[in-house]
Amino acid sequence: MVTTRNIVLLLLSITVVAPIVLYTERLGTFNYPFAEQEFIEAVTAFAVNAADSGHLNLLPQEFSAALEEPSEVVHIEDTTNTKNLPRGFLFSKPGEHASARVLSATNEEGQTIGENPIKLVTDGIKRGNQSSNLEKYDTTGDSVNGEDAIDVDDNEGKLAKSFDASDQASETMDTKQEQQHTESSGQITKKGPSSLETDKHNDLKPADARLRQLKDQLIQAKVFLSLQVIRNIPHITRELRLRVKEVSRTLGDATKDSDLPRNANERMKAMEQTLLKGRQVQNDCASAVKKLRAMLHSTEEQLRVHKKQTMFLSQLIAKTLPKGLHCLPLRLTSEYYSLNTSQQQFPNQQKLEDPQLYHYAIFSDNILATAVVVNSTVSHAKDTSKHVFHIVTDRLNYAAMRMWFLVNPPRKATIQVQNIEDFTWLNSSYSPVLKQLGSPTMIDFYFKTQRANSDSNLKFRNPKYLSILNHLRFYLPEIFPKLNKVLFLDDDIVVQKDLTGLWSIDLKGNVNGAVETCQQSFHRFDRYLNFSNPLIAKNFDPRACGWAYGMNIFDLVQWKKQNITEVYHNWQKLNEDRQLWKLGTLPPGLITFWKRTFPLHRSWHVLGLGYNPNTNQKEIERAAVIHYNGNMKPWLEITIPKFRGYWTKYVDHDLVYLRECNINA
Repeated sequence: MVTTRNIVLLLLSITVVAPIVLYTERLGTFNYPFAEQEFIEAVTAFAVNAADSGHLNLLPQEFSAALEEPSEVVHIEDTTNTKNLPRGFLFSKPGEHASARVLSATNEEGQTIGENPIKLVTDGIKRGNQSSNLEKYDTTGDSVNGEDAIDVDDNEGKLAKSFDASDQASETMDTKQEQQHTESSGQITKKGPSSLETDKHNDLKPADARLRQLKDQLIQAKVFLSLQVIRNIPHITRELRLRVKEVSRTLGDATKDSDLPRNANERMKAMEQTLLKGRQVQNDCASAVKKLRAMLHSTEEQLRVHKKQTMFLSQLIAKTLPKGLHCLPLRLTSEYYSLNTSQQQFPNQQKLEDPQLYHYAIFSDNILATAVVVNSTVSHAKDTSKHVFHIVTDRLNYAAMRMWFLVNPPRKATIQVQNIEDFTWLNSSYSPVLKQLGSPTMIDFYFKTQRANSDSNLKFRNPKYLSILNHLRFYLPEIFPKLNKVLFLDDDIVVQKDLTGLWSIDLKGNVNGAVETCQQSFHRFDRYLNFSNPLIAKNFDPRACGWAYGMNIFDLVQWKKQNITEVYHNWQKLNEDRQLWKLGTLPPGLITFWKRTFPLHRSWHVLGLGYNPNTNQKEIERAAVIHYNGNMKPWLEITIPKFRGYWTKYVDHDLVYLRECNINA
């Protein structure tokens, strides 16, 4: 009994001291000879002193111990950085079974009886770790289960050789309790990392993973159906066609996995089984690759055709007006000619040539768009009586435009509506562009677009380029001979602030005040001008910053002084064959006002609302003028919905003309 008591006391002392050091990652994995030797000597001295003092009367000459991994297991993905963690914690990889990390120590045969017992324990732990590491994972790299782990009962059997029957029974009971604790801890440990790993996998999984897989299967099936080897086997061909129909119906209009029906997985598996049959019949990769290349080429060609059709249709819809906007001028024209001569006149006509007032120039044939420009400007003006709007339109819309502003006067502001046909000085002998617009080559360019030598860019076939209204901006001094400054406004803008501050800006001898648009590379000179032509390359910088039409303050005094109209005419004559630039007014504007443009602050004029849905919302709110440049005009159905409200709030929906023409702007 004394021997048994001493052995139990020794084991108890070891179980108190050993876990503190032995169950660390370093001691379980690496070898530290100096620290280990010091530890062995210290524990041995402690045991000897305890024995000398009467607490231990006998040291065993040989023994074995089985020590289990503690339950405090920390699982991390990166076990390389462990210096900041407590030494009492053991790291295991995600998915690793705790029972696979049981540390065992056994006594080898042939061990000398007088060998240090602590040395036996530590050597046994090292060998147990090595054995455990060898058995930890199977060949597939998956975590082992309880049956594949180290057999704790075998270790107990080896331990029993050193004890008598009573000690064996006691030790077996203790070890079983520890085994149950280890298995329970192992189950928790295994469950923890697995669930975390599953959650992480679900987070990283794309929202359209199954959708992509189904599309890939569909492509593979179509490739198989196009191969002669597969078509020679009727039952596989029928099965493939059936699967193609099923998967096509499953995909439908789905854009993510959650849009797929419940039977998507079943059809995916069925398709995979059918494809496997096809692979068994057709094992020649060269044929499949050749077919895939042909399909890719065909798809790219279809994409090119569809893009061209889309561009054509977008340009077509941009050229057309809604039915309501056709109805409106007809109704207004009819009403205008029912008035007598005195009723057709605007008040305050004496203000039209007063240079002390704020004068605006608007050239448009769109009545509703012009009304929005005037209404939005007047709404933010501090003193509307000082604002004069000069509107020039064509003969077709002249009466309707006048009638609109007679019925809807813009508060105290002054209105003038002119007919471009009344500008007798503007003829082909004076204006090169007017002569070019009526030339046979220009007519051929616009009305015989099917010819191979015609320009492929449909953007330049917009009828607005045929309208002299678009080029009238180059003749401001001729139209307003007694004015000093004029603010030019396009009909697709909305004014959000008072604009009178523009008249007080010092243009420093320049003719044009405009907002630059070189924040993006395609708004520089090389985007608009043909720098392969020596004349352009010699006179201009391809990286020079462009600027925007739509809101421009023009100094007419400097215009006349620098003879800007003549500069414009000279360049138009040089571009008769359209080799310097294509059609439009911005390229000749960049040339005409080269080194004669003063850059205004960006907040005066924000562009992009007619083509760019990502236009910065804060910049829109801060802007004095917002511009719907592009095809998506706010009066068309193709407008960008989130930007339309800035325009529609200046349309009076209660007007009888709008109701009669069913205009829901």
